[in-house]
Amino acid sequence: MSVIDQKLNERSGSICELCGSTEDLRIHLTKEESISVDNSVLVCSTCKSQIENTTPTDPNHWRCLSDSMWNENKPVQVVAWRMLNRLRAEGWPQDLLDMMYLDEETLVWAGATGEGEDEDGKIVHKDGNGNILKDGDSVVLIKDLDVKGANFTAKRGAAVHNIKLVWDNAEQIEGRVEGQHIVILTQYVKKTK
Repeated sequence: MSVIDQKLNERSGSICELCGSTEDLRIHLTKEESISVDNSVLVCSTCKSQIENTTPTDPNHWRCLSDSMWNENKPVQVVAWRMLNRLRAEGWPQDLLDMMYLDEETLVWAGATGEGEDEDGKIVHKDGNGNILKDGDSVVLIKDLDVKGANFTAKRGAAVHNIKLVWDNAEQIEGRVEGQHIVILTQYVKKTK
């Protein structure tokens, strides 16, 4: 167990900081930075998969946010705010958002993913054909790409699995090609089913 795992387990009492589950706990990073206690949340696999959109969101699972949104730890507040915003069309999350308070710095941090913005202002990643991309999708390169700094060419047709979206740039994704972690322009990829 790493030092960060240990500190998060101590902070949370070895339970999911969102729903209180004790099963299959994992770290969820709230910022695109190196991992630390100050930007991470200890969550169960159910919460993590729904936060990262790898499984359909179950609104009833997130009723737990009525308690966890009051957590004193800022990373927990950030994730609670993001999920409440994602679910606000359900009605009850909007009521909780109306009660929730985040200081200005934490609100900027929480909104960095675009979760709280209307669809017009949200950063949307689209492939070369206009298909919407999400974290965890697989794509195929539609053009040979010279990879700067790595001295190789990523060949057309190369598959890139489990992509990560660059949160603040709709034209960039991250993924592994030939064992190298690279940034790829979305216009040069095609989403695979």
